[in-house]
Amino acid sequence: MLQTYRTIKEDYQHEIEIKKSRFICFLKRISSEEEAKEFIQQIKKEHWKANHNCSAFVLGERNEIQRSSDDGEPSGTAGVPILEVLKKNDLINVCAVVTRYFGGTKLGAGGLIRAYSGATAQVISTIGIVEGRLQQEIIVQIDYQNWGKLENFLTQEKIAVKETQFTEQVMPTCMVDESSVANFESQVTDLLNGQAQFTTGAVTYFEQLIQED
Repeated sequence: MLQTYRTIKEDYQHEIEIKKSRFICFLKRISSEEEAKEFIQQIKKEHWKANHNCSAFVLGERNEIQRSSDDGEPSGTAGVPILEVLKKNDLINVCAVVTRYFGGTKLGAGGLIRAYSGATAQVISTIGIVEGRLQQEIIVQIDYQNWGKLENFLTQEKIAVKETQFTEQVMPTCMVDESSVANFESQVTDLLNGQAQFTTGAVTYFEQLIQED
């Protein structure tokens, strides 16, 4: 099981125009090859008037499955460039379809490669990439008077909070690496002079948006 992975934040689409040709890139998170193929067929059905619906997808924890299609464009000018963008961004379980409506001006092989890769890169940049990290849920139960101090600590230590319940007490669900659980609980105990209770939740993937430099 992976400790971390990268994928797109959510399904999205984005359009660019190059020399009057429209390139519409559709991105979708997928969990199976069948789902990827269904998505590609869906786009082809919706855009049956388009000149080309080129595609690529990566699937599996280590991208064991990689597929691409030029859909009538010159060999190697569409599907592979799309695939390379997905791989360059270290994404897993993502399908991309780039639909092209020809505008009357030929782009040449180099122009096509730049167009298809550029459309894919732009939509990824627009929607953003998340990192999923396998972490332990630790529910911390504290009095309201200690919430500000704990909140500052979580911010400083860059510890993600999945959700926070405000009832008789404050109960944030903190996402902590399994190897750091004991240290986290010790630090919080010291910080709040023992005025905290801990409940262990599930071990699960928690996704956060990556802030690219």
